[in-house]
Amino acid sequence: MKIVLTTLNAKFIHTALSLRLLKTYTASEYDTEIKEYTIKDPILNIVTDLYGENPDVIGFSCYIWNIEKTIEIVKMLKKVKPSLKIILGGPEVSFDVPYWMERVPEVDFIVSNEGEETFKHLLDEITGAQKYHLVFGMSYRKDGEIIVNPPRPNMKLDTIPTAYRFQEDKADLNKRIVYFETSRGCPFSCQFCLSSIEVGVRYFDIERVKEDLLYLINNGAKLIKFIDRTFNIKRDYALEIFQFLIDNHQGCVFQFEITADIMRPEVLEFLNTHAPPGIFRFEIGIQSTNDATNELVKRKQNFEKLSRTVTMVKDGGKIDQHLDLIAGLPEENYDSFRKTFNDVFAMRPEELQLGFLKMLRGTGLRNQAEQYGYIYMDQSPYEILGNNVLSFSEIIRIKRVEDILEKYWNAHRMDTTIEFLIKNEFETAFDFFQQFGDFWDGQGWSKIGHQLEDLFLRLEQFLQSRSTKDMEIIKGLMIYDFFLNHKHKPRKTWWEFTLTKQSQSKFLEFVSENSELVSTAFAEMQLSVKDLHKHTMIEVIPFNLDHYLRTEEVILEPSLLIAYFNTKQQLCEPFVLSEMSICGVSPVN
Repeated sequence: MKIVLTTLNAKFIHTALSLRLLKTYTASEYDTEIKEYTIKDPILNIVTDLYGENPDVIGFSCYIWNIEKTIEIVKMLKKVKPSLKIILGGPEVSFDVPYWMERVPEVDFIVSNEGEETFKHLLDEITGAQKYHLVFGMSYRKDGEIIVNPPRPNMKLDTIPTAYRFQEDKADLNKRIVYFETSRGCPFSCQFCLSSIEVGVRYFDIERVKEDLLYLINNGAKLIKFIDRTFNIKRDYALEIFQFLIDNHQGCVFQFEITADIMRPEVLEFLNTHAPPGIFRFEIGIQSTNDATNELVKRKQNFEKLSRTVTMVKDGGKIDQHLDLIAGLPEENYDSFRKTFNDVFAMRPEELQLGFLKMLRGTGLRNQAEQYGYIYMDQSPYEILGNNVLSFSEIIRIKRVEDILEKYWNAHRMDTTIEFLIKNEFETAFDFFQQFGDFWDGQGWSKIGHQLEDLFLRLEQFLQSRSTKDMEIIKGLMIYDFFLNHKHKPRKTWWEFTLTKQSQSKFLEFVSENSELVSTAFAEMQLSVKDLHKHTMIEVIPFNLDHYLRTEEVILEPSLLIAYFNTKQQLCEPFVLSEMSICGVSPVN
């Protein structure tokens, strides 16, 4: 029997741990082949490739991002090969099973929830007596009727062989993300999340976990994402894994989902002291700072302790943090979400993801949709369109905030400029992103593409449209940020230089002869005038930029910004020379 396990990943760099777990659990008796695609691959290409495998059984792993395309593939495959047995599994089809069986009559079986044992048992019955009523955790068809079997008890995790050592995966370990689990289950009951359905947390043996991690690291893995819903719920276990990764990382990066308000200060102090910079990333779901909203969705959260954790991690400078918000939770209206956003942005996370509530099948909140007046998309991703306190028009406006947040903050294209704007020009951070987002949409820019220089030019146009004060200061900061965004000398800029070519040449000659006035690091480069002409850009800034970067105080005295683009090291290093008169060149020339 030829068995193929397949899925459509969101991106090529992603990998499906679910398929590997099924393959490893059945490997002693069945030879299964894994075929991974992406949601961007043409459907006919996928169908052609799968058909060419001449399978007897195909199992699809289904998620909200791939279900609709998966259904199209299933329907086409069944037409060209009616004898093919098609199995669906994964979180998207584990709930409302009769709906899926009725909607997609081409599907023969659906495996619900934890699938390894159920899938193996199902294969046994397909090749054997076909007593499908004995396969708990599975649904099937009999005489035109849909049969939903009772659920299967949770497995003992250490009965699952390792899923991380397939020979065919080794070549791509350094090119793709490795998804890794040390536990299953979640201790919390958040009503918008599928993880809340399973009670309790089960762990893989820690020594086995270490052996698998070491194998992946030694074979070139560059990014390992732990899919544990709350990695730090068991402190001693987490600490032991942290220490192991610190000792053995070899430059690999590890990402964890962390519950921040239960993170003990001593754990944070340990990480701040011992973790090498850049090898750990924390993903922290905050979702809302509205206590009433959190109570309605059964989410326990101490924002004061959470803030302490985020601040300690940020101050440590070793670990990047990705914080999540969800717009559209019960009883959180536009003004309340504005406050939530500002509460969280005040911590200045490296990345702030603004998501919108999805009414996932199987969650408590979907079952309570009518109570809160929710309207939402009929098909995946089931994103909300409104509720009793948040209108569709307000959701559209918040989406504009998300767009500007992604382009300008999460991409870190203008950190210095945005900090100045938020502190000096706008009432709150949310107001900056909202007003800019509304302006952006009004200009029709959401319908066209953009280059890096376009982002600077469009911000300048927005600020000019509202008669923003201190535009010259803001423009100086934007120029500084623009230079920082380039590894190589930019071919064009979004502003016209204030210095003539003759003035630039005089400045560069002086800088070459007096490099120690710029900085020690700059002087150590021993750059000739030719090097400076080739690899530098200079511009006059109407205030003392060096002083501002150190103190955030604006002193209105012109300074010269020297950006040296070291092509060998691909670094852009800005330096400031404030003593303009020493060259005998006026900044206005």
